[in-house]
Order: sequence, then structure tokens, then C-alpha cells
Amino acid sequence: MSANHKSTSKHLLELWGDNALHKSDDYLSADYVNHQMPDAAAGVSTKSLAEWRSLIADFHTGFSDVKMEVLLQVAEGDYVCSRWRMTAKHTGTFNELAATGKTTSWTGVHTDRYEGGKLVESWVDWDKYGFLEQLGMVGES
Repeated sequence: MSANHKSTSKHLLELWGDNALHKSDDYLSADYVNHQMPDAAAGVSTKSLAEWRSLIADFHTGFSDVKMEVLLQVAEGDYVCSRWRMTAKHTGTFNELAATGKTTSWTGVHTDRYEGGKLVESWVDWDKYGFLEQLGMVGES
């Protein structure tokens, strides 16, 4: 089952690149929970399926030319861990950050848990500092 889970996790990560959330219904449990560490807005958050979909839609309002690249995957039992790199151009407002026109690239690790063939929970750790630094939002004097 792990090989199929790896393929599903890769596919779902790639949805960030094309914002095709309608394609996720076959893979995600209605009770799906996404833990963002750190959250794009602040702190750590736990998002429901609807909130997660809203986050992706908001992201695509603020960013274009989005590319999600899965660099490595490891699976064991009902868990899949994926290391990824995302690149995007900041062309609109996102979380109250006005468009900078800059392209940013950052990495992260996504750990997914499956139950009954569907993804039920994800933990996302990503380089928020690198993301904001490249946009000129932190690290300036």
C-alpha cells in the first residue's frame, strides 16, 4: 500500500502547482486535518479540509508561476514523508503581503498519514524565514 500512498502524496503536493483542488476529492478524507508548522500567517495552525483548500486558493491569488517539485519520498506503513521545493512569483496580495514581483523558492517536509485508503492528516514543516527573506519581508535593516 505504501507505493500507492507515495504516488497519492506526490500528486496532492503537485496540486499546489496548478491549484486543481477539485482533483483532491478522491484522495482526501472529509475529516482531513493539515498541521502547518509554521503557518503562512503566523504561529502553528491546524486546518480543516475547507481551511486547507482556502489556503491553497489564497496562495494562488498571491502567487503565479508556481512549481512544486518533490525531491524525496519515504514511506512506511500508512505514513509518507515527502521533502519538496516550491518556487513561485509573488504577483498579488497574500496574507496582507502586497505583491513584490519577486520569485521565491523554499523547501519543506510534508508527512502524511493514511487511513482506509484516504489521506486523513498531514504535518507540514517549511522554511518560512527563507520564503519571507527572499520576498524582502525579513532580514532587512
